[in-house]
Amino acid sequence: MKVLIATDAWRPQVNGVVRTLGSVARAAKKLGVEIDFLSPDGFRSFPVPTYPGLRLALPSRWRIAARIEAARPDAIHIATEGPIGVAVRAYCRRRGRPFTTSYTTRFPEYISARSPISEDWIYAALRWFHAGATVTMVATPSLMSELTQRGFGNLGMWTRGVDVDLFHPDRAIDLPFPRPIFMTVGRVAVEKNLEAFLSLELPGTKVVIGAGPQEAKLKRSFPDAKFLGALENGVLAGHLAAADVFVFPSRTDTFGVVQLEALASGVPIAAFPVTGPKDVVGNNPIGVLHEDLGRACIEALGVSRDACRKFALACSWENSARQFLGHVRKVATGGGREFETAMTVTETAPG
Repeated sequence: MKVLIATDAWRPQVNGVVRTLGSVARAAKKLGVEIDFLSPDGFRSFPVPTYPGLRLALPSRWRIAARIEAARPDAIHIATEGPIGVAVRAYCRRRGRPFTTSYTTRFPEYISARSPISEDWIYAALRWFHAGATVTMVATPSLMSELTQRGFGNLGMWTRGVDVDLFHPDRAIDLPFPRPIFMTVGRVAVEKNLEAFLSLELPGTKVVIGAGPQEAKLKRSFPDAKFLGALENGVLAGHLAAADVFVFPSRTDTFGVVQLEALASGVPIAAFPVTGPKDVVGNNPIGVLHEDLGRACIEALGVSRDACRKFALACSWENSARQFLGHVRKVATGGGREFETAMTVTETAPG
């Protein structure tokens, strides 16, 4: 089976959506399924207002149609609600072709943080967008419950995974900072709520890995914090494993793949008790969730690093890909028998 994923978020962006899509594609290949991407590559684009480091594509109707028809996919999944996602949705609706979507980003909260646009208006637009999908995939039970209450339907679970070979305690490098090291990783942007972390009175060192429009302002406001910029792959893994606590101050993320990356590195989590951290950490002894984030940070220092690693070992990208493909199969126009065979063989194979 061949799946085409339409996404407005793509390389060189470094974020959870891009990492998730790439990881699922690699895992799906092992299951005998080919995933291609209809991304912003090749389209004209413009910078996002208030976030010039991000660009949105300007796809034409005929070029979207041409790229889909050239790919000849058995199934179409729309990963984002941006211009490419809207254009591919329109293509599918015109042709009566079923598709799946995923809800991965809290656009209502993100946009409202930057503009006077009401969250209710944005949620109404998102309900319209996802209402056309056979299945809208969400990452956590908390998010599914929240979206159900907001009037979204046809929801299905699609959990996330982690590369436990890349993110490993043994990769830790020697960071020349006073300990304990409290680290956060992600976009340096207002929706990530980094000021809630950086303003805390904590011993040791606060470290921020990532880039974004708030970086210069936060560097001026918090000169004692260490801003290391955007890091990827092995370099990121080495830094992450060197932390004593991973701090996740966001109140708006739908999941936060980087939480699993921290846990795989043997690093406990400190976060607010909100969607994302509640679904990853929950009542497991792998972190501390509290409305007093400073208290959570200090208490997380006592969490077992071995317990964090053990928890992450159960979260594979292959399991995530199986969930994703199980939903996608519902809209496949061809290749279904081959897909069923591949899944059955893999599921029943020893080991």
